[in-house]
Amino acid sequence: MGKGGVNESVLKKIVLSYAYVSIWIFLSFTVIVYNKYILDKKMFNWPFPITLTMIHMSFCSALAFVLVRVLKLVEPVSMSRELYISSVVPIGALYSLSLWFSNSAYIYLSVSFIQMLKALMPVAVYSISVLFKKESFKTNTMANMLSISFGVAIAAYGEAKFDSWGVILQLSAVAFEATRLVLIQILLTSKGITLNPITSLYYVAPCCLVFLFFPWVLVEFPILKESSSFHFDWLIFGTNSVCAFALNLAVFLLVGKTSALTMNVAGVVKDWLLIGFSWRVIRDTVTMVNLIGYGVAFLGVTYYNYLKFQAMTSKEAQKKVQPSDEEGAKLLEEREGAAVGKKDDDDS
Repeated sequence: MGKGGVNESVLKKIVLSYAYVSIWIFLSFTVIVYNKYILDKKMFNWPFPITLTMIHMSFCSALAFVLVRVLKLVEPVSMSRELYISSVVPIGALYSLSLWFSNSAYIYLSVSFIQMLKALMPVAVYSISVLFKKESFKTNTMANMLSISFGVAIAAYGEAKFDSWGVILQLSAVAFEATRLVLIQILLTSKGITLNPITSLYYVAPCCLVFLFFPWVLVEFPILKESSSFHFDWLIFGTNSVCAFALNLAVFLLVGKTSALTMNVAGVVKDWLLIGFSWRVIRDTVTMVNLIGYGVAFLGVTYYNYLKFQAMTSKEAQKKVQPSDEEGAKLLEEREGAAVGKKDDDDS
């Protein structure tokens, strides 16, 4: 292949990567703003986060079933009932809590402040990984985690419409999501089971529905039952569910065609875009102290992603060196074997 062909191939990969990133950012952005619009009492005024989450999970379960079992576009994972109960059920429980609490936070907090609080995700993931002994404790990494926490604390201090309950909900959502991500490594990945976003929905979404049903019956169903003004808006909830499912497909594309690290970096860009949108369009108050605090957290998250990139690059380099070492050892053995054979011939 000529030089022009190589350059064209590289350019095509770069363009496709940017396309996948742009699609994911757009859909993630849309789902967050859409959920805020539905749940906020000053907008669509439908403050039922458990019901909204159950609508998403029902829609995603049905579509995932069609893709996996009917159209057979995605291969299911071989999984026994015992493995499902011991591994998928705990992950489903944590996912349902994470979604419930994160959606609930939109009722009390601005979109911009929620994105600032989400910067604590690397801190939560690392801390829980150390607790479960999936990561070793490193002083420099923990110092970086503390800098992220410090930045978020400054942002919280400068928040104009601070709501303690909303903060508790969002921080709980971060903690549940971080625990879920670590348990996926412990309960599934370590057993050689890899779930993409579609198979994840196929196995996990029905489980989430079951877990969400119980708090829904106790908390939201009585209010919905008593509300004479309640009506199900098929257009709003239908398009919202389609966006939620499309986001999972976008994650599948982005991680499959690029890497999880690319999604992390794209997530940082998305957060800044959401903060700007929240300030300019939704007219949420974003103070200078907010921005300074989030700026500090942003630097910490960027450094965290940089360290992840270095670790990933080092791992890839080792994979490339290992086959070369094996080939070299094999060649050496062949040469030694040939030398021994030649010596035997000479002796005879």
